[in-house]
Amino acid sequence: MADLRDFIAKRVAKELRDGDVVNLGIGLPTLVANHLPEGVNIVLQSENGIMGMGPAAEPGKEDVDIINAGAAYVTVNPGAMFFDSATSFGIIRGGHVDATVLGALQVDKHGNLANWIIPGKMVPGMGGAMDLVVGAKKVIIAMLHTQKGNHKILDECTLPYTAINVVDMIVTEMGVMEVTPEGIVLTEINPEYTVDQVKEATGCELIISPDLKDMI
Repeated sequence: MADLRDFIAKRVAKELRDGDVVNLGIGLPTLVANHLPEGVNIVLQSENGIMGMGPAAEPGKEDVDIINAGAAYVTVNPGAMFFDSATSFGIIRGGHVDATVLGALQVDKHGNLANWIIPGKMVPGMGGAMDLVVGAKKVIIAMLHTQKGNHKILDECTLPYTAINVVDMIVTEMGVMEVTPEGIVLTEINPEYTVDQVKEATGCELIISPDLKDMI
């Protein structure tokens, strides 16, 4: 499972461009910080009040005062800044985040996102997701393709929405998909899977790009 999560995070990192300000959601998306391309300057922002976040802290070298929004120990790069939540969300809501990488419970063919609650279960709340998906210029979902065999990419979300028409790209262990007005387009496929296997694991019609290439 850890290898799949790192595989997804490594592919997501290739989407980030030099000079981008990027927010990483809790869970799998935080692994993206460990796979940033060499020579590419990415400024990582965490909604709990960090600009210039680095990768995860090495075991035994954690600083108890430096955590990300998911309360995991992280590092900071030279020149990093710390600030309060009001400033952090001012950055997010002001449109200063170039991309956000989030996990999801469900995504549908319209780019609608459900990533914060399963009815009847206790959860800590929506966090910054609602602000991030409307404030960031690009929304990338990084997640496992299914949940215990159940579809997570659907015709319509069945869980409460976080926001509608906000997702631009989905990256899973099976492939890379872009959300378009025509539907979800598979642009890259993990060569360990066939197109039919990806279709079977997807709960909506999947458009196969004529330029489909291997996911590496």
